Amino acid sequence: MNILVIAAHPDDEVLGCGGSIAKWSRAGYKVYVLIMAEGVTSRDKTRIRDIRKNKLFQLKESAQKAGNILGVKSVTLLDFPDNRMDSLELLDIIKEIESVVYKLKPEVVVSHHSGDLNIDHRIVHESVMTACRPQPGHPVKRILSFEVASSTEWQSQAHSTPFLPNWFEDISGTLDVKIKALKAYHSEMRKWPHARSVKAVEYLAKWRGASVGSSAAEAFVLLRELK
Repeated sequence: MNILVIAAHPDDEVLGCGGSIAKWSRAGYKVYVLIMAEGVTSRDKTRIRDIRKNKLFQLKESAQKAGNILGVKSVTLLDFPDNRMDSLELLDIIKEIESVVYKLKPEVVVSHHSGDLNIDHRIVHESVMTACRPQPGHPVKRILSFEVASSTEWQSQAHSTPFLPNWFEDISGTLDVKIKALKAYHSEMRKWPHARSVKAVEYLAKWRGASVGSSAAEAFVLLRELK
């Protein structure tokens, strides 16, 4: 089975489902990662890639290292503007996803929750749902959305769809792999008690696990499945 994980930024794929990626890879599934935005230039007033080329290169290396740790078949990084994807034509984003979907023919696609605080997450979600619309013969049979610490839980539930998981993956055997992959993104991680700290990610995995009788789990929303 082919699984495609589509993330807005480098590290979202590990935060959202790194333990599951490692688990699926160990089970013999072919897991591919597509990262949409470059993840750096939002920190500047204007997007000038040249002044950030060293950081962009380092982040690309971190993404490839994390992918190797998790056992994925490939990590593809696109170059959409970081936290500025709302400045683009949605169709251009959809077409990029469609081209990868048609090339890899994944049965399962995993991506962002529609209600995240981060604008790029929400746009990627919408683009994924459009690119994977259920036309006859379409390869995608299941779509899952994951949570991302410091985005999903930071959104106001009064103005968005809350993250209500109905699919859990037991990652008791791969939580350590997830943490190792996160440490490849050391420049993106924060110190405790930030929600995007290693300790917070561990606590979240243990809480999600405890809620379903496991020592560690990752939570998802099943958006669509054709059996």
